[in-house]
Amino acid sequence: MSYGWISEETFTYFVAVSESTPGPIMVNLATYVGSSKGGILGALLATAAVVTPAFFIILLIVTILKRALDNLHVQACLNGIKACMVGIILAMGLSMVIENILPQMSAEEISVDVTALMITIILLLNSWIYKKRQKKVISPIMLILTAGVLGTILY
Repeated sequence: MSYGWISEETFTYFVAVSESTPGPIMVNLATYVGSSKGGILGALLATAAVVTPAFFIILLIVTILKRALDNLHVQACLNGIKACMVGIILAMGLSMVIENILPQMSAEEISVDVTALMITIILLLNSWIYKKRQKKVISPIMLILTAGVLGTILY
């Protein structure tokens, strides 16, 4: 807009179309603007201009991390980060339950059976994963999947 390539109205239209198509919005927007101003070549150049810097930065990070992952201190830090992520996700879930469900319910509406079942399943799953992974931390992905399955079953 500041270079006069497109009007504000056209930009708003481009953003709406870019948000409705799959993929990162900046790549979609660059492709769309590039194609409207320069055809297929413009779309290819605009997309490459958006994607290439990130590609090389990620390539550099992967090269550095590949060497660093063999270090025991780095592995310990990553395991600590994984444990923190599990705690953050669990705290967020509990916070959502407390703030959104419990204030709206009276003590009679809280199902003891459902609560006991949920706690039992989580403890059994955690115990199984703990034994299976030889005392490693539960995966955040597994925690999210478990919560999704429990939510589907219970509600």
